[in-house]
Amino acid sequence: MSWLRALRETARSGLTVERRRLAPAIAARGALGLALVIGFSLAFFGPAVAASSAFGAFQAAIATFQRSWRPRPTLALASGGSLAVSTFLGYLTGAHTLLFLALLLLWTFLSGLAWAAGPTAGLIASSNVAIMLVTVTLPTSVATAAGHAVMIFAGGVVQAALVVLLPVRPWGAQRDALADALAAEADYARRLRHDPVASFDPVPLMTARSAAAVTPRQARRRPAELHGPRRLAERIRPVLASLADPAVGAPAEGPQRDRVRELLAAAGEVLDAAAHAIRHGEPVRLPPAAVAALRTPDTGTILDDRSHRAALRLAALLGDVVETVEPRTETSPKADPANGGTAPDLAAPDPAAGAAAPDPAPDLAARDLAAPDPATGARTRPTLLRLAPLALAAMRAEVRPGSPILRHALRVSAVTAAGYLLGLVLPLGHGYWAPMASVMVMRPDFSQTYARSVARFGGTLVGVALATAVVRTAHPGTYLSAGLAVLSAFGMYLLMRTGYAVSQVCVAAYVVFLLGMEGSGVTQTVRDRVTLTLLGGLLAMLGYALYPAWETPRLRGRLADWLAASGRYAAAVAARYAAPAGPGSPDVREALLAARAARVAWQDALGRAGHEPVRHRGLSHAAAEDAGHAIAEFGRAAMLLEAHLPDRGAPPVPAAAGLAEALREATERGAKAVRERRAPAWDDLRETVAAWDTEVADPLLRKAARLLLAALDELSTALAAD
Repeated sequence: MSWLRALRETARSGLTVERRRLAPAIAARGALGLALVIGFSLAFFGPAVAASSAFGAFQAAIATFQRSWRPRPTLALASGGSLAVSTFLGYLTGAHTLLFLALLLLWTFLSGLAWAAGPTAGLIASSNVAIMLVTVTLPTSVATAAGHAVMIFAGGVVQAALVVLLPVRPWGAQRDALADALAAEADYARRLRHDPVASFDPVPLMTARSAAAVTPRQARRRPAELHGPRRLAERIRPVLASLADPAVGAPAEGPQRDRVRELLAAAGEVLDAAAHAIRHGEPVRLPPAAVAALRTPDTGTILDDRSHRAALRLAALLGDVVETVEPRTETSPKADPANGGTAPDLAAPDPAAGAAAPDPAPDLAARDLAAPDPATGARTRPTLLRLAPLALAAMRAEVRPGSPILRHALRVSAVTAAGYLLGLVLPLGHGYWAPMASVMVMRPDFSQTYARSVARFGGTLVGVALATAVVRTAHPGTYLSAGLAVLSAFGMYLLMRTGYAVSQVCVAAYVVFLLGMEGSGVTQTVRDRVTLTLLGGLLAMLGYALYPAWETPRLRGRLADWLAASGRYAAAVAARYAAPAGPGSPDVREALLAARAARVAWQDALGRAGHEPVRHRGLSHAAAEDAGHAIAEFGRAAMLLEAHLPDRGAPPVPAAAGLAEALREATERGAKAVRERRAPAWDDLRETVAAWDTEVADPLLRKAARLLLAALDELSTALAAD
């Protein structure tokens, strides 16, 4: 992609306004906390203290809006406390340019490294640096600076208290994450009706898994319906795939395929109903037609043995999902689901016995839903104090050559220092706007940095112009300026997720009105403010161009990581046929999670590389797309094997151990070849699969092994053609 096209695409992305569901109640709560802090500070301490304390409350509220699974009060306190420390240290060194510049370099470098601990930590740290540049100009003595720091922290305390006292949809983020996972499964079931080999994006399941980790305090308060459905959704996915795939399930056409389509449609409706119930905290309302389809008694006479077992397992899993979403006691009656009661048993009755068929996957019973995650143990999240050493360890791990986080930290610190020095030299006043713009727009990747630079300039241009026009026309006093600042903050909280440019309109107006409380908001012209913001954005863009961290050259490494992780997953699945341990094998689960993480890392890298003005270095766009599709098919074939893992105590398949070892070795060698820009060869694995065909009688196992090899051949073809 050329530089001109890259700039055009990132500018369009930065100025895009999206339609998002707004949260006016949460925005009003944040604005209320800001109003309380400003009002109290104005009444007792004056405009200068009110301005600095308002920044604490303002930033603390923004922290509670971030996509984090931590308790919102914790985020508000962390934001307010860290900003108070930053501001106080900044004031202590502010009178000495070189000393303050050294602190600015150190603080900005650490804020850049903070992205290693996650986007929420990175955003809070970056905001601390930006706001520090403003607030250090307000106090007049060390004692006053200490008072300002206390009031900044008090702003965070107020926002945290309001989250506790005025809860708005508690557990809403966790509910949405789990509901999104179930809805993604429902969509997958419907797509399988028309495309039996449709792909599935694991991101919703990974997000739900991340949301399921809770602190000890959260664990005592978590609603019961958020405990188990995620694990069941994980087990439903391979069952859906195995039921739909013609290679191991029903034929592509005929009565069996019609029944499979009916079952998939019913599964989609049941999963959608469960997702709606979780999202809104309501009883499950199942469509009667879907329940009837899943309980059709002649399914066993239409489907062959393996497909019938998959259908029974699917019905049992869906029944477990519904029961978990809407817990009930064993003695409570099964009410009519159409009227909002508990769902009936979804397992189809056995035509021979006239009773519900037993669940062919007993490990999925409700008694196991509270079991710890076999891959990581209990899904617990460390408290904030215990998180600190983990965050420091993550930051320290990024201090190495080639780390994009380290390059970002060096880049943002150099650019911010340059902006600060230019702000001192230029005769514009309020020079902090330039470095503040730089530190707020810079991100570890190219597209976000450039998009946010354009968006911040455009938003600032509009916001400052509107706010200055209001100030010069209405001449608001101290309290009216404070009210306008709160109103602007409310607009920012409300529209935050619709686009960065829109939020910056409100932020620019907020700063103008806030500083206008003490009469300094209109001493600088619109031209000067916009010029400094433009300068900060240009410095950020220039810094990335001169010291980039391109993702394009690392694509082969990401692809190789995904191939190796997928190979370990397939090997773990194959090994379970040689030593049956039941569908809940922890090594299979651990390998699956690693493969998913590698896949998401590849997809993220591919998305970032697609916006970079860099010519491909050994992996073209077409080759990357075809290679990614091939590895996804390899993972899908392994998933088909996982769907039919033998129960503990089942007769072993000795040849599976050889296949597992061959898969592991072949994919490791293949990953090395990908990194070395060679097309991998699979001769040894091909011989193993040929022998497998003669040693194994089960047609499912033979077909799955051939599918694995075919996917790897497709990968070699994609890379050889590049």
